[in-house]
Amino acid sequence: MHRRKLAAVAMGMAGALALAGCASSGGGSGEATTVTIWHYWDGTNADTFDAMVDAYNASHSGVKITTTNVPNADFLTKLRASATSKTLPDVAIGDLVWVPQIAQIGSLANLSDLLPAETVSDINPALTGFGTIAGSQVSVPVSANNLGYMYNKTLFEKAGLDPDKPPTTWDELKADAKKILDATGMPGYDLYTQAGDNGEGLTWNFQVNLWQAGGQFLTADNSAAAFNTPQGQKALQYWVDLISSGVSPYARWGEFEKGQGGSAQEGSWMVGIWAADPPFEFGTAQVPYPKDGTPATNLGGEQAMVFQNSDAKAKAAADFLAWFLEPAQVTEWSEKTGMLPVLTSVATGDDYLSWVDNTQPRLRPFVEQMAVAHARPNTPLYPQISLAFAQQIEKALAGEASVSDALAAAEKAVNAVIAKG
Repeated sequence: MHRRKLAAVAMGMAGALALAGCASSGGGSGEATTVTIWHYWDGTNADTFDAMVDAYNASHSGVKITTTNVPNADFLTKLRASATSKTLPDVAIGDLVWVPQIAQIGSLANLSDLLPAETVSDINPALTGFGTIAGSQVSVPVSANNLGYMYNKTLFEKAGLDPDKPPTTWDELKADAKKILDATGMPGYDLYTQAGDNGEGLTWNFQVNLWQAGGQFLTADNSAAAFNTPQGQKALQYWVDLISSGVSPYARWGEFEKGQGGSAQEGSWMVGIWAADPPFEFGTAQVPYPKDGTPATNLGGEQAMVFQNSDAKAKAAADFLAWFLEPAQVTEWSEKTGMLPVLTSVATGDDYLSWVDNTQPRLRPFVEQMAVAHARPNTPLYPQISLAFAQQIEKALAGEASVSDALAAAEKAVNAVIAKG
């Protein structure tokens, strides 16, 4: 759902490290082992990814990486077709939430057996946890993003608010948003209130506040809905109160990005998109959370999966991923794209943080939030679950159902999706 981030400037090149034997020996016959990678990046992202592949190929004679761009909208369909014709690529790089579906398309290699242990242990736990299915590490992240609080400093000033002191709690956010509405007539806080075609815009934004209130979306084994609880009621009531007070108009998402709203819960990729030519003076902060709750945000990004086409190809693919996930490459990628580091050592390291503070300070809250980021449930049913949930929750936001009735209906709908399988 994050197509806007694909427009961000893409990654650079640095460093090299091969797994023992693989890069030097290739397939064992003196010829390089060819590894095919499918991804959906386009424009500058694709060009620079190809440049990085060229750099890897030039320094690793035993492996030859080739890349193919498959449009986002066609990716899963073409992957399923390739499985049927037994022409699966060796590596698929796609949206994080696709991992469970892709794991059903073809046999995925256990990357914990192929990647250096120190590499896997350095990856943000929420990201490795998402890629763990049936005890195997079937994917590793190659990029990350999350949701933070973004605000219009000019409108803050017009409302008599300190533009350098964004809200930190739900109560402060509601109070600031009301002041902006009263002073400017513009919405104080954008909410993603409609289910739309897939529900994910509403669902993935709501999950942030659900986790902050202490709730969970599904049970730990993804076997049932877990949001119809006092914590879920608290989170949904927060949204309903924002709408009923007038500070978050129903069905008008996008006002903030047009300069017609005071603030919104936005993705980290917006910092990069607006870096060179911001439409207005904006600030960023971590997502406000209830004073009796806990900080939390939602994770996005791309993950890489290796199909078990052959042992030689799987090892060669892992060799490339090991190189790609070295701190030098992760740092370079993060600085050039604006994506957030997937390695904890980079995200907390002085080199990268100094770059952020000196070059892109508005990215800092998003980087810090990686420590409290959650991943969505890793079930192949997630797309249907997200839509079923959003369609019922939308009724409460539209004033057509009470908070308790909407949550109960959403619980019933989600459990029906899970039961149907």
